[in-house]
Amino acid sequence: MTIDDFVVLIASEEHVKYAKTICDEMAESAKARGTGIAKRTPEYVASKMRDGKAVIAFHKDGTWAGFSYIECWGHGNYVANSGLIINPMYRKMGLAKAIKTKTFFLSLKMFKGAKLFGLTTGQAVMKINTELGYRPVTFSELTDDDEFWHGCESCVNYPILVSKERKNCLCTAMLFDPEVDRVQAPIKASKLFEIMDELQNVKPVEHSKE
Repeated sequence: MTIDDFVVLIASEEHVKYAKTICDEMAESAKARGTGIAKRTPEYVASKMRDGKAVIAFHKDGTWAGFSYIECWGHGNYVANSGLIINPMYRKMGLAKAIKTKTFFLSLKMFKGAKLFGLTTGQAVMKINTELGYRPVTFSELTDDDEFWHGCESCVNYPILVSKERKNCLCTAMLFDPEVDRVQAPIKASKLFEIMDELQNVKPVEHSKE
């Protein structure tokens, strides 16, 4: 089985039926790793699908294979690619990178000029982020939007974050600023153009409405 056995696409209303499965797998994955994770509800995940702010993957036989979504903070000035999860059946096949890459370019298309950031404890995600052009930063370079930090309250490591006055935690903060950074990913040009062509009809989000 190879990455060619999967299709990675922008989620929509027709994929809402997978929201609970996705949330259940997120919770199970966090439990297995013994690391913290901000909890998501099926209703919240479904809303991301309906808004075109999520990426979902399927095996060619129709089985759900992976998911990720977009969140924006600070009136659209900061964007996070969150909730990356891969069906255990299809891990270590390059699917996480494919989903992260599509979510990355979807974010750049929908929120032009916004800074993309993330918090993670996973080495695999850090590696993919680095290949996409993210760099490690201090927490002070992330959004100061309280709503974002409230999302950490369900994480088992939240007391550490509070004790450190939101200056650091067990997660690594990573940032891609389109104003100063350049994409360093070894993405084949043909694949990059394929992704961008697919996103041409995605309507940019009005930041004032966020």
